[in-house]
Amino acid sequence: MAYNASGKVRDCQKIADEWGDKDQVIIIALDRRLNTITMASYGRTKNLCADAERLGNAAYDAVCNARGWGTVSSPLRP
Repeated sequence: MAYNASGKVRDCQKIADEWGDKDQVIIIALDRRLNTITMASYGRTKNLCADAERLGNAAYDAVCNARGWGTVSSPLRP
């Protein structure tokens, strides 16, 4: 994976290590009080990272569609 200073990506990498050296981790987080959604992803290599981001974006869109928000082309990552 290319270096990424994002705390959310570091959290994903920590989970990958703690859950048995996983190749990819994708997290979808919902805050129902604020009606927001956040996605973070991690891949062990550059190719796995790009794939995890693609899968994470698809999962993000699926959650948005299920909540009636429609498809969002790229998630906002505060």
